[in-house]
Amino acid sequence: MTDLVENKKTPGTASAAAPAAPGRRRTLRRTPLLALVGVVLLGALVTVSVANGDMPLPPADAVKGLFGIGDSATVLVVQEFRAPRMVAALVAGAGLAVAGALLQRLFRNPLASPDVMGVTGGASFGAVAMLAAGASQALMPLAALGGGLLAAALLGVFGWRSGVSVTRLVLVGLAVQAGLSAAVTFMVVRFPTELAGSALQWTTGSVYGRTWTEVWSAGGAMAVALLAAFALHRRLAVLDLGDDSAGALGLHTHTARLQVLVCAIVLASLAAALTGPVAFVALAVPHIVRFLAGPPTAGTLALSGLAGAVLLLASDLVAQYLLPVSGLPVGVVTATLGAPWLLVLMIRQSSSVNRSVR
Repeated sequence: MTDLVENKKTPGTASAAAPAAPGRRRTLRRTPLLALVGVVLLGALVTVSVANGDMPLPPADAVKGLFGIGDSATVLVVQEFRAPRMVAALVAGAGLAVAGALLQRLFRNPLASPDVMGVTGGASFGAVAMLAAGASQALMPLAALGGGLLAAALLGVFGWRSGVSVTRLVLVGLAVQAGLSAAVTFMVVRFPTELAGSALQWTTGSVYGRTWTEVWSAGGAMAVALLAAFALHRRLAVLDLGDDSAGALGLHTHTARLQVLVCAIVLASLAAALTGPVAFVALAVPHIVRFLAGPPTAGTLALSGLAGAVLLLASDLVAQYLLPVSGLPVGVVTATLGAPWLLVLMIRQSSSVNRSVR
C-alpha cells in the first residue's frame, strides 16, 4: 500500500513509470487484436442475418445481394427487408454502448447508463408521442431526442442537488424511467388499433420492420454524435485527473461534463428511436471492454461501439432463431441478460460503500 502511495506522489520518477509501461504496452497491443476479433464476429453475424429468414439464401448469394449483385429477387429480399433491420441493430448497439461508456466514465460509477438513468424511457416517450400525433417516421429521431432531453431535465431537477450523488441520480433515474414507461403504456392502450401495434415496439425494444428512411435519418445523426464522442475523449481524460488538476490545465470542468452528458443523451436517444428501450447493452458492454482491454482510451471507446453492435445484432438473431417462441423482440433477450447483471452490480456497489463506511 505504501508503494502505491509513493508512486502516486511521485509520478515523474522512474520507479513509478517503469511498472506502468509494460502494462500499457500490453493494453495497446490487446485493443487492435480485440477489434480484429470483433470485426470477424461482426462479419459472421451480418452474413447470418442477411442469409436467414422466411426464404433462406446461400450465404454467398446473400452477401452479394447486400451489395446489389445477383438476381433481382435476392437483391430485393436482402436490401429492402433484411438489411434495414440488421443495420438498425448495428447502429443502435454502437450508440448505446458508447453512451454507456461515456456516462460510466463521467460519473465514475458502473451503474451509470442511459437505461438505468431514464434516458431511453424518455426517448421512447417522445417517439410514441410523435407517433400518436401522426407525424412522419423520419421525425422519430428528433422526437426521441426531445424525450431523452426531457428525461435528463427531470433527472437534473430531482436528482442534481448540491452536487452530484451518483446513487441519488440512479434512484431518481429509475423513478423517471418507470414514470415515463407508464405514460408510454397509457398512450399505447389509448391508441386506435392500427397504431397500437406500431407503438408497441417502443415498450419492448425491437428492430422488426425498420425501414431505410428510419435508419438513414437516425444513423446519420448517430454518426455525427459518435464523432462528437470521440472528439470529447481528450476532455474526459483531463477530467479523470480530478477537478483541481483539470482546472489548472485550463479546462472548464462544468462545461466539459455538460458536453459529455449531452452527447451521451443524444446517442442513447437516437438508438431508442430505432429500437425502443433496449436494456443491458449500455450497462454491460463498457464493463466487458474494460475487463478485456484495460483502462479507457480512444481505442477502447471505439471497441465499445463495435462490441455493442455485435451484442445487439447477436441478441436479435437469438430472438429470431434460437428461442422456442417466435417473434420475440430483441429487448426481451437483452433484458433477460441485463436484470441479473444489474443486480450483481448493485450488490457490489453496496458492498464497496459498506466497506468504505467501516
